[in-house]
Amino acid sequence: MARNIQSLERAAAMLRLLAGGERRLGLSDIASSLGLAKGTAHGILRTLQQEGFVEQDEASGRYQLGAELLRLGTTYLDVHELRARALVWTDDLARSSGESVHLGVLHQQGVLVVHHVFRPDDSRQVLEIGAMQPLHSTALGKVLSAYDPVAHSEALEADRKAFTDRTVCEPDGFEHILDITRARGYAADVEETWEGVASIAAPIHDRRRMPVGAVGITGAVERLCRDGELRPELIAAVRDCARAVSRDLGAGRF
Repeated sequence: MARNIQSLERAAAMLRLLAGGERRLGLSDIASSLGLAKGTAHGILRTLQQEGFVEQDEASGRYQLGAELLRLGTTYLDVHELRARALVWTDDLARSSGESVHLGVLHQQGVLVVHHVFRPDDSRQVLEIGAMQPLHSTALGKVLSAYDPVAHSEALEADRKAFTDRTVCEPDGFEHILDITRARGYAADVEETWEGVASIAAPIHDRRRMPVGAVGITGAVERLCRDGELRPELIAAVRDCARAVSRDLGAGRF
């Protein structure tokens, strides 16, 4: 059995201690509560402070939870609320489109799939929750890059790999695609990431009108396209789904 890392256990105990009280705690309070030497406690606190997980009040020298830890907690809650609000609507989208549906959020210079509804047929499919998709070539990634400034920066800084001969990698070309995405309210990926595969995605906004994710369908090019163009009824279905989830998140009408 693998042994736990003591310093991480102590750091976790320290964060729980700070989360459990309504006041800031001094170094002596923290050290005595956890049975640690002051030097050990101070070293852990200093590391947590450098990472933004702990903050120190300049006047009193006491410690409290930092903004970075609170941000991570809020992100966790936001993602789970997003998924919960999207469950019914993504099921409806899969039934109406006949294609698989993915719900994605920005994560580490890519798109993290947080929900996946299988295509409603008897074909063999693999659950893709937890999978990562690139920002620059997928429909989900383009939507996030177009509407979320952080995703936009991440996409420009990332290594934009050419997955097929249709992948747009150059900055100017990529920016043009984002302009088109914002103008029409959805993004497309027709064989830019996978040969023979197309996808359509639209943005989801929260009550602050901030982009919090994207929802889209993925399927064979011959099913999503007609006469070389994406089927308008599928584009409308994806956009309607995104609007419905946004409304459930408090965004109102777009």
